[in-house]
Amino acid sequence: MAYALELKHITKAFGDFYANKDINLSIEEGMVYSLLGENGAGKSTLMNVLYGLLQPTEGEILIDGKAVKIHSPKDAIRQGIGMVHQHFMLIPTLTVAENIVLATDERKNPFFDKKGVIDEVRKICDKYGFVIDPSLKVSELTVGQQQKVEIVKAIYHDCHFLILDEPTAVLTPRETEELYTIIEQFRAEKKSVIFISHKLHEVMHVSDRISVLRGGELVADFEKTETNEQERASCMVGKDVSFTVAKDEAEPGDTVLTVDRLVVKGVKGNRKVNELSLTVHAGEIYGIAGVDGNGQTELIEAITCLRKAESGNITILGENTTNQDSGKVLAQGVSHIPEDRQHMGILMNRSLMDNLILYDVDKKDYHKGLFVDWKKAEEHANETVQKYDIKMTDMHANISALSGGNQQKAVVARELEKKPRLLLAVHPTRGVDIGAIEFIHSEIVKARDEGCAVLLISTELDEIMSLSDRIGVIFEGSILGEMDQKNATIEKIGMYMAGMKDE
Repeated sequence: MAYALELKHITKAFGDFYANKDINLSIEEGMVYSLLGENGAGKSTLMNVLYGLLQPTEGEILIDGKAVKIHSPKDAIRQGIGMVHQHFMLIPTLTVAENIVLATDERKNPFFDKKGVIDEVRKICDKYGFVIDPSLKVSELTVGQQQKVEIVKAIYHDCHFLILDEPTAVLTPRETEELYTIIEQFRAEKKSVIFISHKLHEVMHVSDRISVLRGGELVADFEKTETNEQERASCMVGKDVSFTVAKDEAEPGDTVLTVDRLVVKGVKGNRKVNELSLTVHAGEIYGIAGVDGNGQTELIEAITCLRKAESGNITILGENTTNQDSGKVLAQGVSHIPEDRQHMGILMNRSLMDNLILYDVDKKDYHKGLFVDWKKAEEHANETVQKYDIKMTDMHANISALSGGNQQKAVVARELEKKPRLLLAVHPTRGVDIGAIEFIHSEIVKARDEGCAVLLISTELDEIMSLSDRIGVIFEGSILGEMDQKNATIEKIGMYMAGMKDE
């Protein structure tokens, strides 16, 4: 039997380092095939080979039993392969329709039928239930809508094999459910989906077959019914993994952060934070649950003085920091794991080492007279890489060469190594694998136990429930309900998330 798509003996080496080693995959028509693995396991590299962004060192690709050469994404598109990258490949200043035809020769024709493209995009949107205006600029769309544009782009180019690389990393729970519906439609149309993820429950939900990569090699291949979450987690990381956060009961100390009746406006001038009040004490984790877009971003930006507060007060360690200089706030002992690592957390055009020692170059301990002691700085960076298991080939290579999950680990490592008095952790485990999640959670708990006050924001309810000591639920810019973790239930949090108050 000829498979719809086969990868045979694919090897991809970068010098002496093997990102992929002798990998064989066989995908049937209409199959949802999940590729599971830790950050740096080689998942994205393998898919970049399939999509023509990288050329294999060895091996071949077959479609319907025939060997094909894929030298570029254009070749991949011609072969019916579409890819939605973890970090979207869209140009914000162009419209949806312009982005969709960008990868083809259509737009080179000065007389190309722009109206025809828009009409075709609308037909696709209607068929799959997407609410997207093709004439809008990409910069005007939500993250979830931008992902749908990437999917529409693949469909427009007659995609038969859709690669989804960590597709839910930036989606709300509702958007994730919408994505599952799209995948079901693809399956019904006899199109194949390759679903790359490190989220075990997602893989179990959508897959027909599951393969596990570890260290660039294929270590397991299951039918969905042949495995369970614990077995897959162990395959991914090579050891048993705990799904619970080990922590003692909190012993809260003095108040570290007070937010009092805070009002913050969004980019369109509307109230995004609306008379919000909360307190966080030393030695506790205060988790904020809620659907993305309910003021979480603006709240953190106001606390870090990256956005102006219209009214209300923010007090950190007894000092009113409302609308102060952001650098002064961070220098007070505040660490910030931002929601968007690439735009706010790291310098993409600098090395991993530069990103890890950002705070250290100003310390006297890292200077020889007027000059930075680079040897000492590099030793510290190497220790951090080892401690946080950041997978990389060269400390001095651009951090952009790392997988998204390893970039996230670098941000978390740098912020926690500051030994902060207040930690603002926004989606701290977004895009990282199960083994790294376990480690990051333990490090946040360790910081709490050392007296750090932690304000945690996450759309992952499991993370909020297991990691927090107290939980507040945000809805339309206000804390609608607050509870101790031991009194919290998914149902109660869900009620507040939907805007319903206690009777």
